[in-house]
Amino acid sequence: MRIISGKFKGRKIYPPKNLPSRPTTDRLKEGLFNVLQNRFDFTNLIVLDLYSGTGNISYEFASRGSLNITSVDKNRICVEFIKKTSLLFNTKINVIRTDSLNFLKNNNNEFNLIFADPPYKIQYDTYKKIIDLSIEKLLIDGILIIEHNRKIDLTNQPNYYMKRRYGDSTISFFNSNIKKKQAYKPDSV
Repeated sequence: MRIISGKFKGRKIYPPKNLPSRPTTDRLKEGLFNVLQNRFDFTNLIVLDLYSGTGNISYEFASRGSLNITSVDKNRICVEFIKKTSLLFNTKINVIRTDSLNFLKNNNNEFNLIFADPPYKIQYDTYKKIIDLSIEKLLIDGILIIEHNRKIDLTNQPNYYMKRRYGDSTISFFNSNIKKKQAYKPDSV
């Protein structure tokens, strides 16, 4: 695993072999950040990385200058690894050990961008919960990005606006403003 761009570009990360995670591939990360760099100034982003695993996505945001990053994972080994790697890179990633859905339910912070990479074998209803809870935590013009198996179709979910496929993985994008636009009803004549 390596950082693909920014001030840590090329730095390799060696997660422990017993980490129960599936790191996001370099190809998917490159595609994801190509989409994001045209939309966001990374230095001003408030980022939430759910189901962080190795912290791969959090390090990419930190490498590009994001200063407000929260990584959430329920696995103790994952959390310890992200903390250790964050110190190694001298970044200030806020690492929280808890279940991602519980975090969304109980945390009052808002974010510009939420990235969720849940285990590919979760139930479809869990994706719906992630979407519903995350949309409520997004600031205006915020986006939710979910990495999932290409066999999962999230295009019919509220606030969906696009997807990109990379091999067996897909990233689906959801916009916080779609709900607000749909809720608008002009006065009848």
